[in-house]
Amino acid sequence: MAIDSETKTSKTGVFSQGRAKLAARTYRTDKWWIQPAITAGVLFLFIVYATYRAFENGKYFAAPLISPFYSPCLAQNCVKGSTSFVGTFFGTWHVFGMTVSPSLFILIFPLAFRMTCYYYRKSYYRSFWMSPPACAVAEPHKKYTGETRAPLIIQNGHRYAFYAGLVLNVFLTIDAVQAFRNAQGQWGHMSVGTLVLTANASFLWLYSASCHTCRHTIGGRLRNFSAHPIRYKLWSWVSVLNHKHQEFAWISLFGVAFADFYVRQVSGGSIRNLYFF
Repeated sequence: MAIDSETKTSKTGVFSQGRAKLAARTYRTDKWWIQPAITAGVLFLFIVYATYRAFENGKYFAAPLISPFYSPCLAQNCVKGSTSFVGTFFGTWHVFGMTVSPSLFILIFPLAFRMTCYYYRKSYYRSFWMSPPACAVAEPHKKYTGETRAPLIIQNGHRYAFYAGLVLNVFLTIDAVQAFRNAQGQWGHMSVGTLVLTANASFLWLYSASCHTCRHTIGGRLRNFSAHPIRYKLWSWVSVLNHKHQEFAWISLFGVAFADFYVRQVSGGSIRNLYFF
């Protein structure tokens, strides 16, 4: 770190002494801005869609299908038949005379998991905050304190969001199993909705299992692996998945959005849930 003797301010990163004095922000000739622009656009559209669906407070259940944005449905104002088997201990909340959507009690957990995810941090730091926007491209910020101060210090709570995400994965897996019923509740049936919910739950488990926190939880804080052969084996498996964490992050994001969209269309009567048998 260098100190400017005139301004007495710290200069770090691309602005520090000893760095090459380049006149241009970057000499890259490729279209480096395309990737962060696409990332920002996709994440923005997902945020808009998820926010709209959360406050729509409807069209999230078409027996036996339930949207992952509303599962588990723990409020008393849940649509009839969609209530979770664990109960409705959130009751019914009202704010400014409006009934609070049941999804707002749920979405906060997967949102916290993805917002604090190591991969998504890199994605939205680069795309929204331009910190940095791309390799070999100077960032516009004069100071960087990392994740040691508010508000970014909350990123250190990622492990707890990861644990909450695992609980939600269990509920979504149960939803996928429940989808092997027909609208009358009879078991032994498979529909397009069954495949959609099963794929969604599978993608979310892969995203969670490939998480860096999962890898550390299984194999971290060990003096040697030889004394813990089971944990070592599990660690080796999740380490393989960890290499694909970026891909699973995007696939699961599109998967959960499509699952909600499909259930919404079925619930609203726009399409029929086609049964194979």
